Amino acid sequence: MELLTIGRFARLSGLTRKALLLYDRLDLLAPARTDPVTGYRLYAPDQLERARLVAWLRRAGMPLPRIREICDAPAGVAAEHVRCWWDTVERDTAVRRDLVADLVRFLSEEDAMTTTPLVLRCAAGSDRGLVRAENQDRAAGGERYLAVADGFGPDGGRAGDLAVSTVAELGPGTGAGTVLATLQDAVARVGARLGDPGFDGPGFDGPGFDGPGFDDPGIDDTDPGGPGDGPGRGTTLTALVRAGDSRLALVHVGDSRAYLLRDGRLSRLTHDHTLVASMVEAGTLTEAEAASHPERSTLLRAVHGHGPAEPDLALHEIRAGDRLLLCTDGVHTVLSAAAIDEVLRTSPDPDTVVDRLTGLALAAGAPDNVGIAVADVAAAG
Repeated sequence: MELLTIGRFARLSGLTRKALLLYDRLDLLAPARTDPVTGYRLYAPDQLERARLVAWLRRAGMPLPRIREICDAPAGVAAEHVRCWWDTVERDTAVRRDLVADLVRFLSEEDAMTTTPLVLRCAAGSDRGLVRAENQDRAAGGERYLAVADGFGPDGGRAGDLAVSTVAELGPGTGAGTVLATLQDAVARVGARLGDPGFDGPGFDGPGFDGPGFDDPGIDDTDPGGPGDGPGRGTTLTALVRAGDSRLALVHVGDSRAYLLRDGRLSRLTHDHTLVASMVEAGTLTEAEAASHPERSTLLRAVHGHGPAEPDLALHEIRAGDRLLLCTDGVHTVLSAAAIDEVLRTSPDPDTVVDRLTGLALAAGAPDNVGIAVADVAAAG
């Protein structure tokens, strides 16, 4: 079989020489042979199919870690992965479209417009649950923010500490756009810290914090495509931060959730960044099947040290009488939406919500850590 030079292989595959050199270093598309004298890379004709697939997927904008998974998967499975990935891209595009619409609306409002000052009355707490060896969930709230984080891997608890404390330490923003940019930057800084081999995250002792984090060898959240030999160290993060008198900015990465109870109606503000959620959206898995799927905890996004976390960002208006709930998957995977709704509607204050939801999760077996943060929105004074 005649081997192809890198130049000819590049022309036939639609890839550049520079791309082929990169894919060789990443072990995504290694040459069939490298000349020991000249160092020239030579490719086999039967590698063209894989190379063309890589070229098509790159033109579509797919990141390299996902391309490697698809190239190594059987044809039917690979097709399903591509379909799920594109569903996620379309959903993210819709999220960004809504965010831009919100920003245009908010920026078009008159600066002189006055609103009734609002305050957040918060409560937060976390519990190890009944199965995990250690607690890696973090939950906290204050006058300007509400946050939960679900750490995983080595030092997962301290990864959660870092995420929550970074949100808690943010200064007051000067506008909605500024707060959103600050949140995106905060997530990037947390990821950079987690990528430091010498990372020793600070313990967080803000409201709702209940102790230091340790390695939990039983964690089943997985690294979303980053390099390494194991799940790595990382955390989810879902937080709401004040962005003016009557607005909250949302930042969300992972599978913790944010809910809003308004006028007796419960709505969900976040979308799970998980494999099964993408499969449900693609129509290949039902909600009932997703609840018991063996990979239901596999994250497609998290805050970690292997690359950008790509958080969802949004703005939400708040009113007096609203009740907000943030919770980790140790809550929403064991309690039904109806049970969560009933607790939120009938509990007199945030502390009671935290206690009741924690108790229900424990009564349901609490196979995972439990993290809960609640805020009531009230008129100041």
